[in-house]
Amino acid sequence: MTILVINSGSSSIKYQLFNHQTQPLASGQLDRIGQAESRHWLRWRDEDGAAQYWESTGPAADHHRALEWVVEQLDASGALDSRQPLTAIGHRVVHGGERFKQPVLIDESVMEAIRDMIPLAPLHNPANLEGIEVTRTLFPDLPQVAVFDTAFHQTMPSYAFRYPLPERFYRNYQVRRYGFHGTSHHYVAKQAAAYLRTPLEQLNLVTLHLGNGCSAAAIQAGTCIDTSMGMTPLEGLMMGTRCGDIDPALHFYLLREAGLSPEQLEKLLNKESGLKGVCGSSDMREVSKKARQGDADARLARAMFAYRIKKVIGGYYAALGRVDAIIFTGGIGEHDAALRQQICTGLEALGIRLSGGEEPTAGDAIQSLHEAEAAIKLLVIPTDEELEIARCTQAVIGDTGV
Repeated sequence: MTILVINSGSSSIKYQLFNHQTQPLASGQLDRIGQAESRHWLRWRDEDGAAQYWESTGPAADHHRALEWVVEQLDASGALDSRQPLTAIGHRVVHGGERFKQPVLIDESVMEAIRDMIPLAPLHNPANLEGIEVTRTLFPDLPQVAVFDTAFHQTMPSYAFRYPLPERFYRNYQVRRYGFHGTSHHYVAKQAAAYLRTPLEQLNLVTLHLGNGCSAAAIQAGTCIDTSMGMTPLEGLMMGTRCGDIDPALHFYLLREAGLSPEQLEKLLNKESGLKGVCGSSDMREVSKKARQGDADARLARAMFAYRIKKVIGGYYAALGRVDAIIFTGGIGEHDAALRQQICTGLEALGIRLSGGEEPTAGDAIQSLHEAEAAIKLLVIPTDEELEIARCTQAVIGDTGV
């Protein structure tokens, strides 16, 4: 079995190829779809195991041509050949609403459901759906599986996912908290259970996915009981360009006093806030560099970022009643040791104690950060959403007998 995992965006396609043991064979990305020149790169290992890299530019007018180019290059590289032909495709889909609590084999009814949920994820679901439609045209006989970012969070109880609004808005407009990054949260939770040699069903975890987008999850006995993102990815933690939690009345104030249009306000909160809004940069590496050079706004941005995460950890401790481990993942969570220190300092009363002399994480290995006798384990676990999608695809195909 050879599985192609596709993450189709509005103007880019990320992809990865796995063998039957879900070991990576190749990974690539095609950017600037629809522009005059698209950029396409691919990494793979040849028959001798040597790492290879290819990059080129050329026209990819639409997703159909882009995915044709992806398959052509996988064939040309030898990553796909007659000995290991493509046998299944797994797709990342951002929003599955309340309908999808597990990955599913794609058919017309699934595609229609994804289409129906476009109002809940207007920036993501159309592009995800387009990737599915094109690959079903290119490979009409291959089984294809949808893996939803929201699925892992569908175990949240109603008191965690409902907003305190009249019930008709939930009933008629699906207004509720859904959460995102579920594939990442589930993957690192399972990795933590294996590392700790404890069944996931016996663990209470707080998982922190910290990158340009950030979210936290409270996992009790293997299931999610709360998460920081809400109906959209804008709710929750401070992020690269997203504001996270703010006073809802601020929207009305800015519309009235600053004269912003609804479109301008939406752009402000999603694209111009967060780290970027406070200090001018959305990349935490740049923010960290500025802070070390004495930039007061950059120091403030890091302090705000860490403080909001610290509050969520405390809240999830209260919700869970017991926390066995806290997991850092994502680009920031995996690599910014100083920020992890900033987040954990002051939480010693909860049983959180970082070991001294912590160094930045390197490589793909799980790293323990806690003191030996600390009540709560602190782990850095590199996430791998593509691998999780490949495993889900393999499981669905096996379960359905395709």
